[in-house]
Amino acid sequence: MTPFTLAPFTLAHLSDPHLAPLPKPRLIELAGKRAFGYVNWTRNRHKYQRREVLDALVADMKAQAPDHIAVTGDLVNLALEAEFAPALAWLESVGPPDRVTAIPGNHDAYVSATRHRFGETFLHYIAADTPGGAAFPAVRRRGPLALISLSTAVPTLPLMATGTLGRDQLAALAEVLERLAAEDVFRVLLVHHPLKSSARAKRMTDAPELLGLLKRHGVELVLHGHDHIHSTMWFEGPNGNIPALGVPSASALAHGRYPAAAYNLFTIEKDNAGWRCEQTVRSLGAGFQVGQIKHVRLI
Repeated sequence: MTPFTLAPFTLAHLSDPHLAPLPKPRLIELAGKRAFGYVNWTRNRHKYQRREVLDALVADMKAQAPDHIAVTGDLVNLALEAEFAPALAWLESVGPPDRVTAIPGNHDAYVSATRHRFGETFLHYIAADTPGGAAFPAVRRRGPLALISLSTAVPTLPLMATGTLGRDQLAALAEVLERLAAEDVFRVLLVHHPLKSSARAKRMTDAPELLGLLKRHGVELVLHGHDHIHSTMWFEGPNGNIPALGVPSASALAHGRYPAAAYNLFTIEKDNAGWRCEQTVRSLGAGFQVGQIKHVRLI
């Protein structure tokens, strides 16, 4: 556990790198849902999910020297066996496991055959400070933060991108939140799917249950990905509203209604009896240059 200091703690958040290039799949791997995903990649997604974009964004993020980095899922695309080793190499280039926390997204558990590969490959980037029991929720303490990692990554039918926590994870989360509520820590919940979605095919199916837990026990901040857009939503907590923030895909060129790649940088510090949290958004601009586009106090 990183020792607590009075200096502000900086947490960077990026999501949905969808690492390119996509390895050439074997014919046997294109059965079922992967066939749809492969056609979508070859016809559309490869045009705007670009490695050079991701590299520019990560280089800028490293230059900001955050204390910790959260990556909220979708490192791979079709969960092919050949995707996981390059994804691990990329994550290691972002930072070591004590400085980076990663959780899975729906693309990381795209099909049942490889649904467990994310947990096996990125174990050290997931593991809780005190191992034991199920992988999720996992709590990592970094400075004044308690990072609470969840997994909504489950295989789904073609054309579906829903996520689910499940009863066991929700029950374990209730215990974690109840315990942390008694401590003087800044609680950050990491989850791939947003807590509210108008798209039935992309929603978190048990979001109401999660929102109920947050209403009773609270956290200070929720970070997610999945929608590939800038997003700030507020949800009811026991002591006021909780901000939940999403970011665009970390490898995306601007296209259609989707903005260019961006990441969030949060500066967190004690403020008398409470907390102060400021958000800075840095985004890809012309000439693959990354710059600040927003700065706001959240708490």
